[in-house]
Amino acid sequence: MRARRAAEAAGAAASALLLALTAACGSRLPESAFENRGGAPATGAAGEPITVGIITSATSPVGGEAFTGPRDGALAYFAALNRNGGVNGRPVRPVTCDDGGSGVGNNECVRELLTDKKVFALVATTALDYAGAPRVSAAGVPDIGGQPVGAAYDTYPHLYGIYGSQAPRDGKSPGWGGTLYGGTEVYRYFKRVQKARSAAVVSYNQAASAAYARLIVRGLEAEGYDVTTEQVDFALPNFPAVAAGLRDRGADLVFDALDTHGNARLCEAMDAAGVRPTAKVTNVQNWSDAVAKDYKDSPGCRNVLWATGASRNYDDQGSGPGSAAVREFRAGMARYAKGGPLSQWQLEGWAAAMWFADAARSCGARLTRACVEHFVADGAPYTARGLLLPASFRPRPEPPATDRTCLSVARWRDGAHGGRGGWVTQGDMDTTCFTVPQLPYRP
Repeated sequence: MRARRAAEAAGAAASALLLALTAACGSRLPESAFENRGGAPATGAAGEPITVGIITSATSPVGGEAFTGPRDGALAYFAALNRNGGVNGRPVRPVTCDDGGSGVGNNECVRELLTDKKVFALVATTALDYAGAPRVSAAGVPDIGGQPVGAAYDTYPHLYGIYGSQAPRDGKSPGWGGTLYGGTEVYRYFKRVQKARSAAVVSYNQAASAAYARLIVRGLEAEGYDVTTEQVDFALPNFPAVAAGLRDRGADLVFDALDTHGNARLCEAMDAAGVRPTAKVTNVQNWSDAVAKDYKDSPGCRNVLWATGASRNYDDQGSGPGSAAVREFRAGMARYAKGGPLSQWQLEGWAAAMWFADAARSCGARLTRACVEHFVADGAPYTARGLLLPASFRPRPEPPATDRTCLSVARWRDGAHGGRGGWVTQGDMDTTCFTVPQLPYRP
């Protein structure tokens, strides 16, 4: 059930490279937002702190809002955890490090956290260039719940990405001999549930964008879609021309390999041209409250935005499975992050911190890295109280030709959730599952 998450990582890497070329600046929430403003920790959290490190590409050329979500979610979780007694009476002390989005900076963060701060583990790593991964692995420091922006989490032992991995992870090459595999369940979902039969894929004439677009096209074609492609000049994009092409072809679905700014401009052009697909499909990185602002000038396109991923919708506050955990996340973010904009990556950072805490709690008074890794690597597939699809690290000697994979699906609706607008869950992620082919690709 885990091979397809590598394909999401390919999309994340492509998006990161694109964002780096269209840089923003600033961080959504300052770290001071997570200071405990509720007084002293509860009795029982007075033991020796457990120090963990959080590496984030916060001031990289990509811009803070791109990568700070997992960090913010993890910090909020640890703040709530400490207020309620910590782990077996010990508070968790998170130490953050901004690697600046560079390999040099990442290596320096790894050195600082492992050597100077002597962290017990890393949590919710979100790095544009995880150059320090070999050093983390060689030191035997568990890295739990990181975002697989690159291939490190499918390469090195002791690294445990938020979505799990079936790869051998021998430290030599990613996946199986340098090849990763991704499933077609997203395309199967829209064909089976939404009755889509045609799709258009929009990309820049830029290497990372074009490569990711080809991966999308392969998946769509494997599911029998009639696929067309549109390419826009990266330096001088003509989105009205692309929108006109989409209107003429009348595709049911629109996928893209664009950055957030490009997506917003594409949506404006689609609205102006009267393009109304069944779904404009985006990924977990764009699954956030920022949609209302980013797509403010394109209400038609905004209301056909769909997102897919491997974690429960952060806007799901109903009574279904996992909804209580979502409410706890939202309450924690409201208290410790001053009620700032929410995102799916924040929820996944919260889940990563929970994963570490549950692993550490399982060790009782004898907390060791080996014990924590036993919980993560050898224990039951982890769901973070229903926030994640089951994530595990049971390696397969050979990649699967097919796999049964579940997915989380949501769509944006103006006026939802009491009128503020937001993401509306489409079915239960634990039962929205398909047995699909696994397509090889090189990271």
